[in-house]
Amino acid sequence: MSRKDRQVDTITPSQAPKRVYRGPRFQPLRRAVKIPVWGDLGIRLGLALALVGIVVMIHWWDREGLVDNLDGEISFLDVVYFTMISITTTGFGDIAPISDRARLVEAVIVTPIRFAVFFIFVGTAYNFIIKRSWEKWRMARIQEQLSNHIVVLGYGISGSEAVSELIERGTDPSSIVVIDPSEERLLDAEALGCNVMAGDATRDTTLKAVRIAEAQNVLVSAGRDDTTILITLTVRALAPHVPISAVVRADDNESLARQAGANNVINPVRFTGLLLAGSAKGEHIADYLADLASVSGRVQLVERRITEEECGCGISELRSGGRGLRVYRDGKALGFWEDECQRLQPGDIVVEIVPTVSGTSKGDGHLHDDLKEDA
Repeated sequence: MSRKDRQVDTITPSQAPKRVYRGPRFQPLRRAVKIPVWGDLGIRLGLALALVGIVVMIHWWDREGLVDNLDGEISFLDVVYFTMISITTTGFGDIAPISDRARLVEAVIVTPIRFAVFFIFVGTAYNFIIKRSWEKWRMARIQEQLSNHIVVLGYGISGSEAVSELIERGTDPSSIVVIDPSEERLLDAEALGCNVMAGDATRDTTLKAVRIAEAQNVLVSAGRDDTTILITLTVRALAPHVPISAVVRADDNESLARQAGANNVINPVRFTGLLLAGSAKGEHIADYLADLASVSGRVQLVERRITEEECGCGISELRSGGRGLRVYRDGKALGFWEDECQRLQPGDIVVEIVPTVSGTSKGDGHLHDDLKEDA
């Protein structure tokens, strides 16, 4: 589903900044047609033969309006012969319509059928020969150029929202690869500009086809915890050093997902509980937490490695203008209030709050500080 096809509902609490929530537009019910390749081909050929049969019957019914320049008689074989050269626009001229009615039949009935048969054969040749060859060549070219890409395994609710958020954060859709067994879901991902593949993400061949070892990140959201853990095990075996983020819904499976190789484990049920608990302590806490998680709000959380200019500075003096919250150093998490965060070191990873397009020039809170200084 493309960005243009999304409707936006605005929920404005009293005396609070406007908050934008995304939601899909209404779409009619759809169901994928399960027809094998040879079944589709048989339907096309059957329809073409049926149209040819109709023309044969019309010509046989109006055979008195035809003339055979060789022997002067029109047999059934002559009718079949004339029908084929008429539909294929060969036109040798040995058999021709001579009456006004026969010419009207050729113009009004046979000509539209001729175009219909022509489009059926051209469409069949395109779908089964030209298109498949072209798609196979194009897929090979895309696979050769895949590097430092993001692989999304599972395009359900969580996977689709993750892809949409990545694109909103500035990620090029052509650097995102989506794998899902549902062709219908992949149509939505393809409409966003992502590379898609219909397949089973638990199989080595599927993951190797998207060069999983060359990926920048892997996001796993299979819809079932057992499938997610199996996919995570398979990815970790093929790509030992690629960061993996996995979605699980049962608390007991979080440790299993980490043992399978996931670097980050997200539990949407627990996150929902945090939002509910936050709303019980204050009406704006849940709103701010949701704001941090999405780029569509005023501020967002960003994790990055500090720059050379920031070495030796405090966490409150970040060059990005954001507010530093935590520093990761040698696998240890340091809070912004701790003394170690007052002197950043090379290799430190900082988690900060930065403004988005909807935020102020320095993020939430700085605007009030500037007003105080002016006062």
